[in-house]
Amino acid sequence: MENVRLTINGMEVEVPSSYTVLEAARQSGFEIPTLCHMKDVNEVGACRVCVVEVEGARALQASCVLPVRDGMVVKTNTKRVRESRKTTVELILANHNRECTTCFRNKNCELQSVAEELGIEEIKYEGAKRERTYDDLSHSIVRDSSKCILCGRCVAICKKTQGIGILEFTNRGFETIVGPAFGMSMKDVPCVYCGQCINVCPVAALREKSDTERVWDAIEDPDMHVIVQTAPAVRAGLGEEFGLPIGTRVTGKMVASLKRMGFGQVYDTNFAADLTILEEGTELLSRIQNGGTLPMITSCSPGWIRFCEFNYPEFLDNLSTCKSPHQMFGAILKSYYAEKQNIDPKKMFVVSVMPCTSKKTESAREEMVNKDGLRDVDAVITTRELGKMIKEARIDFLNLKDEEFDPIMGEYTGAGVIFGATGGVMEAALRTVADVLTGENLTNIEYEAVRGVEEGIKEATVTIGDLDVKVCVAHGTAQAAKVLEMVKAGEKEYHFIEIMGCSGGCVTGGGQPQVDSKTRASIDLRVARAAALYEEDKLMPERKSHHNKTLMNLYEEFLGKPNSHKAHDLLHTHYAKREKY
Repeated sequence: MENVRLTINGMEVEVPSSYTVLEAARQSGFEIPTLCHMKDVNEVGACRVCVVEVEGARALQASCVLPVRDGMVVKTNTKRVRESRKTTVELILANHNRECTTCFRNKNCELQSVAEELGIEEIKYEGAKRERTYDDLSHSIVRDSSKCILCGRCVAICKKTQGIGILEFTNRGFETIVGPAFGMSMKDVPCVYCGQCINVCPVAALREKSDTERVWDAIEDPDMHVIVQTAPAVRAGLGEEFGLPIGTRVTGKMVASLKRMGFGQVYDTNFAADLTILEEGTELLSRIQNGGTLPMITSCSPGWIRFCEFNYPEFLDNLSTCKSPHQMFGAILKSYYAEKQNIDPKKMFVVSVMPCTSKKTESAREEMVNKDGLRDVDAVITTRELGKMIKEARIDFLNLKDEEFDPIMGEYTGAGVIFGATGGVMEAALRTVADVLTGENLTNIEYEAVRGVEEGIKEATVTIGDLDVKVCVAHGTAQAAKVLEMVKAGEKEYHFIEIMGCSGGCVTGGGQPQVDSKTRASIDLRVARAAALYEEDKLMPERKSHHNKTLMNLYEEFLGKPNSHKAHDLLHTHYAKREKY
């Protein structure tokens, strides 16, 4: 690719010809503010906060969509530019719900940050405000139109990256709003609650529906035995809530914090991830060997499950019947654990800390109730919610010494850890299936072919003994749709497909820490956070799910064997077609 030379603020720079002025300026050390821009997803120049002066142009230009050209002379910080940006942001603020001190995004709001950087100390413009829509009817997502700045990021991520498109601009002019069609609630549209719209929102127009008060109430109830479990991806993101670099692994500090918050027991969902592998791996082998429905598709991602129920109900029989790991753990805690500890399950409150907003809706599904009418999981909080709770409890997170998960059900393997990254479930399953089929303890367990995020769809043929297992990994529901369409058309044949609802897997789930658009453009969150999980995997003494001794005791003492009648009663479920409207 050819380079071009241009001058930015008197400095001559050389950049690839494919760059925009925004990219060229940032590479040269000149920061330009943005609100609507999201690299490769929302490059529309709508907010006009990124304007610059270009020699020879009469009007200011939006740098995020302006291609560089040879000999271009750009100024990013003239009086004209500063005044234009300031006026634009003041006009946005004039129509904005400015209850900042009580806002969910206070001190982590891109609009707030830009206003501060531009030195805005008063709002010159006051006038009519759009009628507020506050939609908190779903279990997962809250939408507040009074805080929306019409940047379009949520529309773009839902439509382009996820391939769903339940959010759109409606009305015109001053009456323009962003929301589902026909003014419907998020509860009543085919939303999968992946939360990617929340992650890219620069303000607090979209956020998760909080369960923190319910959790605090349970902790303070002297008659309630409160147990918390943490998903693998949480340890790769939680540190960001306390200023640590993206991808910092904070397993020990996370455990120490949870114990100080007052939870009765602190466990790792990785234990249940290992359990899932034994159940799902056995199910896969049974389907392959006994002529069952193939390809078998993983069922760990509730966003993907909803996507399938709404859009591809013909593939419901292909879904693994296994519940997701945290739901399995809840079921085991309220049966095996309760029996072993002599605790009345009615006096148990199970909390899941998840990187995913869709897990909130999953835990509320009618199928996730045991024979006594008790929910497997009573409350789900996101990584962000946990960060807020730790701060609320005034716990000195950064200076805590690492602590270990509690015994009895605290053991897990490296296979469970990598569930949080795209390809992780597939790799974990292959580690166990390979040993079962060969009858050996294989040492080559790094299945690199299913790792990485460079492609949305990865394929491999894994030879295990005499069997060639054809596998596919897809991350993001738009990529899932491509895979299913190829299978429907007879273009592809697989034995096993792993699908995650979010690009990169759970490490970039809708409940993970929010990162501004500039950071997103410079760091691949999917890679940085996944690296923390693969690091922990390598540090584990056991890296195969069937080597989890506590888990094998669970089967010996309680479940019998994988896919047993008891295991099916507790650990498996079913899915049904959902009507879109």
